[in-house]
Amino acid sequence: MKIRFLGLFLLFAFSATAQKEVYLFSYFVGNGEDGLHFAYSNDGLTWQTLKGGKSFLQPAVGKDKLMRDPCVYQDKNGIFHMVWTSGWKDKIIGYASSKDLINWSEQKAIPVMEHEPTAKNSWAPEISYDQKTKLFLIFWATTIPGRHSDVADSEREKGLNHRMYYVTTPDFKTFSETKMFFNPDFSVIDATIFEKGTDYYLFVKNENPKPAEKNIRVTQAKSALGPYPTQVSAPITGNYWAEGPTALEVGDYVYIYFDKYTEHKYGAVRSKDLKTWEDVSDRVKFPEGIRHGTAFKVLPSVVELLKKL
Repeated sequence: MKIRFLGLFLLFAFSATAQKEVYLFSYFVGNGEDGLHFAYSNDGLTWQTLKGGKSFLQPAVGKDKLMRDPCVYQDKNGIFHMVWTSGWKDKIIGYASSKDLINWSEQKAIPVMEHEPTAKNSWAPEISYDQKTKLFLIFWATTIPGRHSDVADSEREKGLNHRMYYVTTPDFKTFSETKMFFNPDFSVIDATIFEKGTDYYLFVKNENPKPAEKNIRVTQAKSALGPYPTQVSAPITGNYWAEGPTALEVGDYVYIYFDKYTEHKYGAVRSKDLKTWEDVSDRVKFPEGIRHGTAFKVLPSVVELLKKL
């Protein structure tokens, strides 16, 4: 009887542990007019739409009323915080929070670049948390003409020369002044931070247009706030254009998912040591039309609620 009880206990314990590994992906489709979408996965490879591919939240702030590049971050109290690109030429970013990813707070505009009269945009904001200062970090890409070293232009991207800026906040109600976050010698967008042990890895897109780079690179620091060395790695993505990296740890691997935007599909690379990368784009399956988003872990109960919608 004791052996049987022990066996059942171990079975339930194993099941509970296995069920902890559930993943969500926040993303947008089209131009971002219809808002927030979610997909889920049990293995990090195959992703399925939720709510039949319909939007979970309609955009309500910004000049263009868009919800592009939605980044979702869950804090230690279980609250989900989301920031997003609200428009092509906005000096704000959108913000909302939720306890269940279904019911959302009133959407707010965070005026991150309003103090810069010539700032052209505020693109692809992301959230991280700095353990040393106990502050949340919001960072994004902005072009301020004449502010940085020139890069060769393409006609399509003429006048765009991005760098990463940031603010910190203890509560998403009050924010620090905007400061420079990452200033390499190339145009940089779409940064994301992955924490592993005592290290923080910053994955960025080299956006230089001429000659075209359009690839993902990585640099490393001991704090979410950096400073991150501007001498970044060689590209970890292949001979294709990639943007919007997001990091997720699945078992022994760290996956970096990215938007193969010229091919209208998603790709991925993975690594066990964050140094040697294997391209597994042919093994991942994402919903059709998925655009730049964020992968993150959640409790199984969160996904079960989303499945009922």
